[in-house]
Amino acid sequence: MKTAHDLVTAAKTRIHEINLQDADAAISEADLLIDVRETDEFHAGHIPGAINIPRGLLEFKLSNQPELAQRDQKLVLYCKTSGRAALAACSLKDMGYLHVLSIEGGFDAWSAANKAIDTPQLPAFD
Repeated sequence: MKTAHDLVTAAKTRIHEINLQDADAAISEADLLIDVRETDEFHAGHIPGAINIPRGLLEFKLSNQPELAQRDQKLVLYCKTSGRAALAACSLKDMGYLHVLSIEGGFDAWSAANKAIDTPQLPAFD
């Protein structure tokens, strides 16, 4: 029986993972930077310019929104540590997306490197 770790390890053999040194250039060249973490994780802090499409909804959102369905777009994905992003990148590759990159180490590595983070502020109510 395979574990989640086994699935992530297998996915990482099929995708292109980029290191943090290459992430800024890849993000600037990307059509979309997608955070595949859950919504509450995204709202706690995310890479500037990212959109949030949780891993469990990714294939459905990309299939059902024409502006996201073009298979030749340049996509960069990340999650907390890179496992969910690897699985997501593998799924997108299977769906026919041609240019999908995943950030090695995910948001935790990004944050540990003291890179910019957006943290949405909720409005104050008096």
